[in-house]
Amino acid sequence: MNYNKKISNASGSWSYSDSRDALPFTDEDPSNTNNVLLIYGFQDDNNCNTDRSRDKGNFGGNECQYNREHTFSQSNANPPMSGNIGIRADPYNLRASDVRRNGDRGNKKLAAGSGNSGDVAGGNWFPGEEWKGDVARIMMYMYTRYGDRCIPSGNGAGPTQPSNDMLQIYLQWNVEDPVNGYEDQRNSYLEPNYGNRNPFIDNPALATIIWGGPQAEDRWGILGVSTSEVNKVRVYPNPAQDVLWVANTTSFTAISYTIFDITGKKIGQGNFNEAKNPIDVSNFNSGVYLLKLNSLDKGAIVKKVIVK
Repeated sequence: MNYNKKISNASGSWSYSDSRDALPFTDEDPSNTNNVLLIYGFQDDNNCNTDRSRDKGNFGGNECQYNREHTFSQSNANPPMSGNIGIRADPYNLRASDVRRNGDRGNKKLAAGSGNSGDVAGGNWFPGEEWKGDVARIMMYMYTRYGDRCIPSGNGAGPTQPSNDMLQIYLQWNVEDPVNGYEDQRNSYLEPNYGNRNPFIDNPALATIIWGGPQAEDRWGILGVSTSEVNKVRVYPNPAQDVLWVANTTSFTAISYTIFDITGKKIGQGNFNEAKNPIDVSNFNSGVYLLKLNSLDKGAIVKKVIVK
C-alpha cells in the first residue's frame, strides 16, 4: 500500500479506495505509528478478533487482517449505501476494524451496554467503552450530512429525544466518552484531503445545542456564557435569505464570527467593526448552519441559523 498517495481534495470525487488508502493516516495508533487502531478492539493478545492495534500493512480480507468498517452499516441506510463514491466512501464513517470482528458486528444496531464490545440484548451491538463516544459522533455526523438516509434509529436502538430523532444513547455516549487525540487526527487529515470536518469532534457541545440532552464537553468555551445571556443575544432574521444581523447585549459584544455548515466545514468568517455589521449569506445554499460569535472577554456562543 502506498501511504504517500496523493488523494483527491474533493468529497465529490473521493472514492472507496481513497478511504482505504487514508486509514493508515486517519486511524494511526498514537502509541505505535507503525499500526492502526481497530474500532471495537480492546486487547492485544493471541486472539486477533479482539486486537486493538495492528500493523498498517496488514490490510485485507483474511483472518487477522483489517478492513473498512461502515460504522453506520451500509444496509441500514435508506436506501442502502452503494457505489464507489458518495455516502458509501465517506471516510468519517469508515474505521479500521479486524475482519472477523467487523463480521461479528455485521449490520446489528448499536445499543447500550458496558465493558468491551459485543452482542447485547435484542440482537444489538455495543461498541465498547473506548469507542462509544467515537461512534456517537460518527452517527451525529452521518445524520446531519445525509439526513433521512441515516436517521439515528436506523442504525441504533433505544428511545429518541422528545422533540427530535436523535437517540438518547448517542447523546449519553457523547458525554461519557470525550474526544481524544485519535479523533482529532482524523479531522486534521481529512479536512484538506476530503474537504470537510466532523463538527462534533471539534466541539461535542454542538450536539447539546442541536438536540438537547446531557451537557457535552465544550471545547470552544461557549459555556462560559450563561444560558440566559445566550438567549438574549439575537441573530435575525432567522431564517435568513440575504444577510444576518447580530443584536448584542450590554454584557456580551461579538467582535468576530465564524460560520460552519452542518458537516463542520468552515465556510465564512469575519470581524465586526461597528455595533451592527451585516453577515452576508446570500451565496449560501438553503440549510442549517452554525454561527459562532466570539467576544473579547466573555468567551463565545453558538447560534443555529437557517438560510432559506
